[in-house]
Amino acid sequence: MAKDPTAALRERFAGRFGGAPRIFRAPGRVNLIGEHTDYTQGLVLPAAIDRYARVAIAPREDRRVVVRSIELDDEVAFELDDAAPAPRCDWSDYPRGVALELGRLGRRLAGANLLLTSEVPLGAGLSSSAALEVAAGFALLSVAGYAIDRLALARACQAAEGGFVGTRCGIMDQFVAVFGTAGHALLLDCRSLEYQTLAIPADARLVICNSMVKHELASGEYNRRRADCEAGVKIFRQSMPQVRALRDVGVSDLERHRDALPEEIFRRCRHVVSENQRVLDAAEALRSSDLHRFGQLMYESHRSLRDDYEVSSKELDLLVEIAASCEGVFGARMTGGGFGGCTITLVRSSTVEAFREIIVKSYTGETGLAPDVYVCSAAQGAGMWQPPS
Repeated sequence: MAKDPTAALRERFAGRFGGAPRIFRAPGRVNLIGEHTDYTQGLVLPAAIDRYARVAIAPREDRRVVVRSIELDDEVAFELDDAAPAPRCDWSDYPRGVALELGRLGRRLAGANLLLTSEVPLGAGLSSSAALEVAAGFALLSVAGYAIDRLALARACQAAEGGFVGTRCGIMDQFVAVFGTAGHALLLDCRSLEYQTLAIPADARLVICNSMVKHELASGEYNRRRADCEAGVKIFRQSMPQVRALRDVGVSDLERHRDALPEEIFRRCRHVVSENQRVLDAAEALRSSDLHRFGQLMYESHRSLRDDYEVSSKELDLLVEIAASCEGVFGARMTGGGFGGCTITLVRSSTVEAFREIIVKSYTGETGLAPDVYVCSAAQGAGMWQPPS
């Protein structure tokens, strides 16, 4: 019989709150290609990963929500009827923001006790915040007796992170945490929210290498990159009024407007426009199981993120360089917002262990930092945890 990974969570919940909770989970995600295109209404190709945020929950008799984090050893309580909620600027803003957004959608939530745990590493670009948001939102809705509208949940979680937490993220992270499909990547159109599932060939593994570096400027720089894209759109609209986002700009449009765009804005736009095309090309490569072509597009994406969008770091660049020298590697790139965090490498299954050894030895030798390496599979999206039979 398989071991129930939630047994310790149930025990901890009983010890703190009493009773037997229900358990919900949502996965982290890795973006295979299509970085910084989601908030420009573009295309992305992520996959949910088998690293989860889990929430144990049971209802209360009052209108209070009490949330405790195991990893942070911290507990916060808030009232669902608070007329003027203010962010605390800590981890608790994620579940509280989701509760607020669900309330604005007309969902009258019930008071509840929540115990949170997560194996999605914080600050690594693997969407630990979206996993927490979606797991908490799924749990709160279920305890209140609501059927789950998955798209509405993803939108509410995105709105919570943008409005209450203050990070102007696109919808990719929350969408994948909700709609992830085991064994598949999702080709997602961030404007229409239409998506296709694309099988990841069985002889390839998703290997995530954590640089163990998290730069403090990341959040502010993320918002600045978004502002750069919006500045580019304003310039394009002067002669192309149909442009609503960089999604509407083609390579020829970009070149035609080059003299009108400040150099830095041009490079930001060039990354987004070329990255959207790379996503389409990568999806076609997956459909034909051409992992070598897919890998080359990953390298191209990393160079664009490094040189045009300027969101990489010396540590991420080093991880990509080491990966490129390893046998069995199809491709590698930084993943996530940047300025630290992780790379994603597509590796032939038979060479994964050798790759892990080389990455750890070489990166540690160069930086003095021992990278965490996660060998992942594409996972299913959020839901209630069913104990193994």
